Amino acid sequence: MTAPFDVITIGRVSVDLYPQQYRVPLEDVRSFAKSLGGTATNVAVATARYGHRAAVVTKVGDDPFGRYVRKALGEFGVDDRWVGTDPTLRTPLVFCEVWPPDHFPLLFYREPKAPDMNLVPDDLDLDAIQTASILWTTGTRLSDEPSRSTTLSALAARARSGITIHDLDYRPMFWTSPDEAGDQQRHALRYATVAVGNQEECAVAVGPGEPEAQARRLLDLGLDLAIVKLGPEGVLVAWEDRTERVAPVPVDVVCGLGAGDAFGGALCHGLLEGWDPVETVTFANAAGAHVAARLGCADEMPTEAEVRHLLEGAA
Repeated sequence: MTAPFDVITIGRVSVDLYPQQYRVPLEDVRSFAKSLGGTATNVAVATARYGHRAAVVTKVGDDPFGRYVRKALGEFGVDDRWVGTDPTLRTPLVFCEVWPPDHFPLLFYREPKAPDMNLVPDDLDLDAIQTASILWTTGTRLSDEPSRSTTLSALAARARSGITIHDLDYRPMFWTSPDEAGDQQRHALRYATVAVGNQEECAVAVGPGEPEAQARRLLDLGLDLAIVKLGPEGVLVAWEDRTERVAPVPVDVVCGLGAGDAFGGALCHGLLEGWDPVETVTFANAAGAHVAARLGCADEMPTEAEVRHLLEGAA
């Protein structure tokens, strides 16, 4: 029998095209660099960078970019056995602009529909999902069918066994309204043990307010761990009857688009290693800072030594 995976992620994949000119509107950019992208895909890459056995469940098009995705996953050490191929839809592209330190608009090419939103329950290996140490799902998966039912099937199969992380990952362009997104997020959180999101994403799921109050509302849904990202103010982590704020790691921001995915992979690493919540989130915060100081996502995911070096320099 195949050994269980450390991490299985379910969700978005894309080919990201990063401009090679900063502070320039997209229409004036002259050249781009190609990179693997998509939240769930990047989290799998980040986790593999720490030496864990990772796989992503997603779908690409039957096109050159789909072949690029498979090749890149192999080079990053991520198992692609559950990367399906849609016969008609194209592999998504994402273009971005880079306006450091905090403006990185995205242009998604996911129309008429992205292949990863066409995942169906038959695409899931429920035995592998049930035995994986960590299952990672994202809120975007809930925005349309059949992806919604497929994601909820995976979550229900876990039944809160092991570690099940739900990244709130709220992107308004994929939803008809915040209310619809909130309903679906709360449904998914019934099956999760860990929730991760920024204050806007938490507000959609459990209402606005101070991050401590948002974290407490998340825990009240039955979670073991609630993480609220505070941007330049750091991160708040809550568990049981405790709440801690973790300070930001200062870096010169180049592009913040991959920071959240680096945070996610490092979060998985810390939980797999059995670190306490504050140590885990401190490490994840530094991993996010490492990537924010670079142009790229998957290609820039750090090793543990690189994160430790950054933490030592910030001490």
